[in-house]
Amino acid sequence: MAGKNVKVVNDLNFDTEVLNSETPVLVDFTATWCGPCRQIAPFIDQLADEYDGKAKVTKLDIDESPNTAARFGIRGVPTIYVFKGGKVVGQHVGAAPKTVLSQLLQRHLA
Repeated sequence: MAGKNVKVVNDLNFDTEVLNSETPVLVDFTATWCGPCRQIAPFIDQLADEYDGKAKVTKLDIDESPNTAARFGIRGVPTIYVFKGGKVVGQHVGAAPKTVLSQLLQRHLA
């Protein structure tokens, strides 16, 4: 379950919501069965609140959207990508403290 400022993306809306976004987008590639994904979920929700209006924070369930996961070579979850201008500009694989995820996004705001 995503927080109020976290946008859920999927195979159908990924290009519109992420690749065509005017602002940087953090994508949390996740799965419901993934323990580390559940561990970082509160951090993702907090980042969505903190960066509201500056960046978009999204979640994509790899089981529900296998085409997008395959398209970006997602092999393990959680995998966090930051997109800017339709391109991957940052990434982190595995669970991480909130500060690491925040820095990953912060680098691409300007």
